[in-house]
Amino acid sequence: MDTQNRKNAASLAAPLQRFYVLFALCLHLVVYVQAQPQLVINPVLNTKQWEASWIAHPAAAPDTYGVYHFRRSFNLPSTPDSFIVHVTADNRYRLFVNGKAVGSGPARGDKMHWSYDTYNLAPYLKVGDNVLAAQVWHMGRYRPMAQMTMGPASLLVQGNSEREAIANTNSKNWKVIQNTGFRPYPVTSQMVLNQYYATGACDSLLATHYPWSWETAAYNDQAWLRPQQIRGAIPAHFAAGYGEAEGSLVPRSIPMIEEKLQRIPKLIRSEGIKADDGFLKGKRPLVIPPHARATILLDQSHLTTAYPELWVSGGKGSSIDIAYAESLYDGNMKKGNRNETAGKRLYGYHDAFQPDGGHNRSFRPLWYRTYRYIELTITTQAAPLSLNDFYGMFTAYPFTENAAFASNDPLHQKIWEVGWRTARLCANETYYDTPYYEQLQYIGDTRIQALISLHVAGDDRLMRNALVQFHYSRLPEGLTQSRYPTDQVQIITPFSLYWVDMVHDYHTFRKDDAFVQQFLPGIQTVLSWFENRLNQNKMLSNLSWWNFVDWAPQFDRGVPKGAEDAQGTSIITLQYVYALDRAAELFQYHKAQAQHYKALAGTIRAAVYQQCFDLQKQLLADTPAKQQFSQHANVMAILTDAVPAAQQAALMQQLLSDKSLTQCTIYYKFYLMRALKKTGMGNLYTDNLGTWKAMLAQGLTTFPEEDSPGTRSDCHAWSASPLIDFLAIVCGIEPASPGFATVRIAPHPGPLKEIKGKMPHPLGIIEVTLKRKGSSGIAVEVILPEGLTGEFIWNNEKVNLLSGRQTINR
Repeated sequence: MDTQNRKNAASLAAPLQRFYVLFALCLHLVVYVQAQPQLVINPVLNTKQWEASWIAHPAAAPDTYGVYHFRRSFNLPSTPDSFIVHVTADNRYRLFVNGKAVGSGPARGDKMHWSYDTYNLAPYLKVGDNVLAAQVWHMGRYRPMAQMTMGPASLLVQGNSEREAIANTNSKNWKVIQNTGFRPYPVTSQMVLNQYYATGACDSLLATHYPWSWETAAYNDQAWLRPQQIRGAIPAHFAAGYGEAEGSLVPRSIPMIEEKLQRIPKLIRSEGIKADDGFLKGKRPLVIPPHARATILLDQSHLTTAYPELWVSGGKGSSIDIAYAESLYDGNMKKGNRNETAGKRLYGYHDAFQPDGGHNRSFRPLWYRTYRYIELTITTQAAPLSLNDFYGMFTAYPFTENAAFASNDPLHQKIWEVGWRTARLCANETYYDTPYYEQLQYIGDTRIQALISLHVAGDDRLMRNALVQFHYSRLPEGLTQSRYPTDQVQIITPFSLYWVDMVHDYHTFRKDDAFVQQFLPGIQTVLSWFENRLNQNKMLSNLSWWNFVDWAPQFDRGVPKGAEDAQGTSIITLQYVYALDRAAELFQYHKAQAQHYKALAGTIRAAVYQQCFDLQKQLLADTPAKQQFSQHANVMAILTDAVPAAQQAALMQQLLSDKSLTQCTIYYKFYLMRALKKTGMGNLYTDNLGTWKAMLAQGLTTFPEEDSPGTRSDCHAWSASPLIDFLAIVCGIEPASPGFATVRIAPHPGPLKEIKGKMPHPLGIIEVTLKRKGSSGIAVEVILPEGLTGEFIWNNEKVNLLSGRQTINR
């Protein structure tokens, strides 16, 4: 909580507005400044034990909830040009220098790969007295499932060199106090309507127990305690100790997370008080009179992820409950149109704040919240309460939207906009399945999310981070965990195959053999696990764990028939073939292994076709019993060539028209669209966007987990695959060779009269503009960055492409 000398909000509205904008800009700049490559880590810190020690409050107990403040005061005779420090904590920290927020972290990882962040503090330091301060918290048993821990709440700060050693954490120069004002506000099943929830507790803050201004140099910390040194700090792969691995330190591999000001634009309704939106704009306070109870419903107008910040004055003894939700519910407990609010109420998780009567007190939760709607419930006692300001600090991984797509159909632009928002909200320190309910990085979701990142942002850092983390998650029996990092092991068997596919995706888009090579031994163990479970008919059967494929209603728990019994499953067997085909390419320098994978894939492919293809129906069945038929099995048959190429177009037509088949939900439509393109039917793509159009008609501002009215999550980035498809199918931009060394552009505009797209490439931006001429002609302009060549394909005709601008008329 920053302490600012802020005057009355009502009388200084314009200065406050300027302050908020400048404050947000400063935070936004912090995100990028801290990630600059000139912040070189002293190589000595990668080979020896650090001089700094992990420190904790003397009474802090392992895995116990607690919020603590640490301070280090020091005097500087002059301001340094550079002052580089490395910071981490267990569970998390927020760092301040002389009262100014500098950054927060660490990025989530596991116990053997504990991330630390690197900062240059020089811009925040001054001649004379300075204070380095950190708020550190440990959620204990209330922590998110994605949060691992090594012990009590603790802090580690290490100077990059002798010059910065003054900042090193130890029991001599640092001080600590426990903030007893913070308490966990557990999320109950009633709050989330009995849905699966794994994001951790919310916060309750009792302001009378909060040490206001604790982060400033002027604060008197005489009563604070000396911390205890709980353990040394060691870099990963430390070779001079006795094999200690827990807490091994690794430098942050992703940029600092974005924060920027985001105003709440709408006050929907209020009860118990006549309210206006002045306090939402920071222009004038809303005063709640004594002995009152008021409820205020707010609408962000779209789903977001943000740190809500509430500023109040007075109101001693009052209570403020802040509830957050993705959507509202009607009397039948249905979400309905997300824009409709009349007769609906909010169900969601809550924060709580009890002001102490002070002036311009602020509440900001320890972790961000996901919301479209916020409901404030306020109860006052003998003193009035002024709500001076309320806004969010939007937060997400700092992706830049470097791609674009437009057509003569304006609905496509709306799908793009909503899809990109979905992708952004599901990316933070890792990819998230859903930002509201879980914040867990699942491989099945992450494959699609990573491809979105490559297509739209051209930023591969979060994808690389995910690939490495899934690599670290591998279990002794050979599989990866289905989600990671997490302190609770879960195995979704087919997701290990998607990790193999993800490595191949990276290999396709980036020339980075050394990075890819590290995964080959793990890929072998994954593929061997499945090979050992092929039955005598060369199909996968009696599979362990959870064999989720899709949330289709006909699949119990998302599992197709034959996966967990002796019949055998054509779907997961062909997913295995799909991974084998890709592994054969990855093992190009290991010819014997590559040849084994090719031969095995061929054998399995033939066996599945022989046992599961129904000649009368001309469809591949889900099992050899040929009683269940799905789009999923036949999509995989097309993608793996289990069905002869000459039959694939007719099969695809049948998949699109036969509604008796188990249908792909919004998640698996990603693979359906890959099959559509493979069969040469990409021109039908825009005719198959009905699912996304229907969701827009329901007022969704992000795309959900399921394309059904009862979907749990309103934001699930596996549903944002049109961002990929608009570029890869409609514009037809795709790598033509590994590492994106060359490009292929084969547009599929379908009925569209005009399309325009651009997509990032390591060498620059690829641009494509296509306009129809008459009934069959086209005018195309292609711009390739310097150093990139490729080919343009239209009606089976190939045109060579060179760097720069070129036009094609047909």
